[in-house]
Amino acid sequence: MKREILGVKIDNLIIEEALRKVEGFLEDGQQHYIVTPNPEFLVKAQKDEEFRKILNQADLAVADGIGLIFASWFLGQPLKQKITGTDLMEKICQKAAQKKWPVFLLGDREDGLVKETADQLKKKYPGLDIKTDLKETSILFIAFGAPWQEKWIAQNLKKMSSVKLAMGVGGAFNFMAGRIRRAPKFFQRLGLEWLWRLFCQPRRIKRIFRAVVIFPWLVIKNELIKH
Repeated sequence: MKREILGVKIDNLIIEEALRKVEGFLEDGQQHYIVTPNPEFLVKAQKDEEFRKILNQADLAVADGIGLIFASWFLGQPLKQKITGTDLMEKICQKAAQKKWPVFLLGDREDGLVKETADQLKKKYPGLDIKTDLKETSILFIAFGAPWQEKWIAQNLKKMSSVKLAMGVGGAFNFMAGRIRRAPKFFQRLGLEWLWRLFCQPRRIKRIFRAVVIFPWLVIKNELIKH
């Protein structure tokens, strides 16, 4: 059952259920893509109809952000769990190592981030097969940032017959490569990962303002208009 927040549909599931869906995607022979909407995505989607359509046509959309959880409670249709793109990517890579699903990482190769991410993932998940050729790939992770990564998937997925599952992962490579520390578990449990990111990366202030101020205002305003 999906929930809808500001016109964007979100799957109401926990991470274990999401992984079962992923496994099904990789066994049915079809192509699928995953999106990870967070409050900033939803703010952008209000003015970007193409982006909103891509989000709503995804085979799986997980709630990446405590703001979506709070909004779902406010709207009376609570979501079960926050599932960050980083956490889901990690779980998929763990499963891929077990199932021998080949993986490809697409991002900026010039600064070495893709290689660092691949090295760390292979160290963490022995047996993980990270390819250097898209033609041999089952799973594609794309780190272009939103909405560019989602639009790239929508435009190119059908051209890549070997890719069965594509997922935009934003800044996940930075976390996995160890360039940026994730918030301590305490911050994550309290839903304050955004505050930790602000401490670590003050330049994100405009993005965080959209997520923690503009997004809740839009949710409240939209609900008031309905009534």
